[in-house]
Amino acid sequence: MEFLKDLWGFMKERKKWWLFPIIIVLLFFGALIVLSSGSAIAPFIYTLF
Repeated sequence: MEFLKDLWGFMKERKKWWLFPIIIVLLFFGALIVLSSGSAIAPFIYTLF
C-alpha cells in the first residue's frame, strides 16, 4: 500500500498525469492474464502477447 501512496504522491507533485492511463492498462492486462490462466481461453489470451 505504501508503494501506491508514493506513486500517487509522485504523479501529483510532478504533474505526471499521463502515467495514470498506462498504469490502468497494465493492471487490466495483468488481471486478464491471471484470471484466465486456468480457463479454456488461456491459449487464446497468450497468443495476443
